[in-house]
Amino acid sequence: MIECIYPDWLAPDNIKAFTSTRLSGYSQGVYAGLNLASHVNDDMASVEKNRQLLIDQLALPAQPVWLDQVHGVGVVNASTVLPPVVADASYTDQPNTICTVLTADCLPVLICNRQGTKVAAAHAGWRGLLAGIVEATVHVLQEPAENILVWLGPAIGSTAFEVGSEVRDAFINDMPETAVAFKTGRPGHYLADIYQLAKIRLNKIGIVSVSGGHYCTYTESKRFYSYRRDGDTGRIASMIWMEG
Repeated sequence: MIECIYPDWLAPDNIKAFTSTRLSGYSQGVYAGLNLASHVNDDMASVEKNRQLLIDQLALPAQPVWLDQVHGVGVVNASTVLPPVVADASYTDQPNTICTVLTADCLPVLICNRQGTKVAAAHAGWRGLLAGIVEATVHVLQEPAENILVWLGPAIGSTAFEVGSEVRDAFINDMPETAVAFKTGRPGHYLADIYQLAKIRLNKIGIVSVSGGHYCTYTESKRFYSYRRDGDTGRIASMIWMEG
């Protein structure tokens, strides 16, 4: 049986959202479990079976809108795009359109408005965060900040995410208040809190209703894939849609 993680937020009842784990599924070897990514070196027949298993067991209302993610700031309308879709976030105001991002350490960000009429999903690694993918995604929703709810899905935790001084400097130069999200590690390196970095950037644009941030894909190896831990590995999916 597929195991999923559901947001701990106060979204309207018609908003459906979850993040998958690697438990269950047909993939083997380094991808063992429910790998949902077609861009890794997994057997494509296994990936397709995994995707169909997810659709069937969770009774999804439609095919998820998969993205070809590039660590950029591209945001697309999931209701109108045609594959292949190169972007790192999608949004919709149409029911039963499933905004989807794939991750294996990067931060999945799920967003909705309080009325339950708009949703979005963003893929935010440190490059995307620094470039402004979260702000770009919020912007396309055209909602007042106080009307936005955000859930931060499973990502690499603050005890495992080591970065070089150049990454820390880039964040601080862009937004000085992010200095608190870095702790000194071994010489020339820092431990970064990607959840805190996202919260700081969201707070900066007035969004304070932010939930999640309780997992570590790197250390929780039975539940999650981790690129930083394993290199060649699978991906979990975070999805959000409005029930029609």
